[in-house]
Parts: sequence; C-alpha cells; structure tokens
Amino acid sequence: MSKNIPFNHSKLLVVVTSLPSLDAAKGLARALVEQNLAACAQLTEGIHSIYRWEGKICEEQEVLLSAKTIEAKWLEILAFIQSAHPYDLPEILAFSPEQHERQYGAWVESEVNSKS
Repeated sequence: MSKNIPFNHSKLLVVVTSLPSLDAAKGLARALVEQNLAACAQLTEGIHSIYRWEGKICEEQEVLLSAKTIEAKWLEILAFIQSAHPYDLPEILAFSPEQHERQYGAWVESEVNSKS
C-alpha cells in the first residue's frame, strides 16, 4: 500500500535533463519558457557523460538543462520533455530545494502561472 505524499502546488522544482548539443538544449529551454512550463532555464556546456546503453559503455559530451518550475507543473513539464527530447530515454530529474529565496520562488510561480 502506498502512502499519500502531500502535494504542494507552489513548491519550487528544479527539473534537470541532458541533451546532445547546445542547439538542442536552447530549443528545449526556449520552448519550456515560451509555454510557461518553466520560469527560466539554464544551460551548462561541457558535461562529459559515461553510461551503459544497450550493453555498451558510451561516452558523450552533453549540455545540462536546468529548468525552474513549480510542483503543479511537474506532469506537464515531464510529458513535454519526453515528447520533445531527442533521446529514446531522456534523463528527467526533479529536485525541490529545502530552502530558497522567497521572492525568487514567488517569481517562478507567477511566471509559470501567467497566461502570456
């Protein structure tokens, strides 16, 4: 039997995924912000990933995308990234900071809830 975990709609989330190129990361980041799924997205180039895929050890240069959103947008942002991502099985992780600056959190919430 699973426990019901309380859901805080306005809780700040940082959603992370990796992409194969800066162009792919920019395109996804822009789409997330334009569709009000994220208030902002930051890109970090130069990520060197080593992983096992289909029985082989792979090494790739990637770009890390970090999008700021709220818990109420989790299912939407998850579905959007899954549908728009170039990888068959993209890394999509969400973290909720224990602490954050209150005004920043309010800004993120207002941006993803705006209709523009």
